[in-house]
Amino acid sequence: MNRSNTGANLPTLRGHNAALVLDLLRVAGERGISRIELAERTGLTPQAVSKITARLRAEGLAAEAGRRASTGGKPRTVLRLVPEAGHAVGLHLDRDGLTVVLVDLAGTVVSSRTAPLDFGAPADEVVAAAAVAVAEVRGDGARPVLGVGAAVPGPLDHRDGVLHRVTGFPQWDGYRLGDALAGRTGLPVAIDKDTNAAALGLALQTPGPADFAYLHLGTGLGAGLVLGGALHRGARTGAGEFGHQTVQLDGVRCGCGGRGCLEALCLAAVARGDVAEAARVLGTGAANLVALLDIDRVVLGGRTVAADPGAYVRGVRAVLDERARRGGAGGGPAVDVTAGGDRPVAEGAAQLVLAPLFGRVGGEDADRDGGWGA
Repeated sequence: MNRSNTGANLPTLRGHNAALVLDLLRVAGERGISRIELAERTGLTPQAVSKITARLRAEGLAAEAGRRASTGGKPRTVLRLVPEAGHAVGLHLDRDGLTVVLVDLAGTVVSSRTAPLDFGAPADEVVAAAAVAVAEVRGDGARPVLGVGAAVPGPLDHRDGVLHRVTGFPQWDGYRLGDALAGRTGLPVAIDKDTNAAALGLALQTPGPADFAYLHLGTGLGAGLVLGGALHRGARTGAGEFGHQTVQLDGVRCGCGGRGCLEALCLAAVARGDVAEAARVLGTGAANLVALLDIDRVVLGGRTVAADPGAYVRGVRAVLDERARRGGAGGGPAVDVTAGGDRPVAEGAAQLVLAPLFGRVGGEDADRDGGWGA
């Protein structure tokens, strides 16, 4: 994400140009796209596109998908992405369970597993359980795997794969999870917050720049922010700690040490079965976020939302609409639900590995080479 959609005919940008072409092949799907269309959409010369596609075909990443009917000239050969040419493992380590998926280059899940997990257990035990799940989802190892994307509760440093003081689990502070997982699996590992991973996966499904907030309500409450089409992590990678905004000064004690945090109030309502109150509290936090960032879309997800999605959409939308009316802005922003409960987090985690191949990365990483030369 957060990249120009036009190419440049300079040797130093060959990786960038290949990523542009590969991404257009991904978006085109089985229908495919012609070289002429690739040149038009990237701004590259036809000669540059031909060289790039020739190499992608040689590497097994692209293949012919037939020919388009002639409109007066030579029929156009259509190219498509070869999804099975590469795969990534997406791993979601939650407080009480893990979900692992194997996805192909098109983002299609080809294998998945779930298992219970005690995130409060010794780190070596958690990492061992994660490595076993990764091995199981890979199967016989016949499919080429590019790496593992791991999504975990924050805060953390995604650059170095180091966890910080996860709420309720301070023993993880300073733990180099990325290195530990890489050592156990033998694969490159990318780490990010669970909400960031899910937001990245959703952003890849949205054409063009977009602004939205992904709000995840499961064992905790957090947000993933996409602004201008880019995943927003913040200067210290701490953006999205949505659940720990104080909304009641004398409220219940939160696991973070504060009082009246949005997460504590929301989870307390969920625990006593008051879905309407939980949705109202979630809507209050969403309204604060919308007012702060002026976004026009809120996406809800997580296992708790999945248990009664209609109630959460109605509750959140009611608060947003009321806040918008008071401000004279008419109706509030759109409120959607992403299906699958917690699974979109694991699928988004796989995109931590795959997205850079297509020039689709977030925030300060936006200009990093996608990894395939051209």
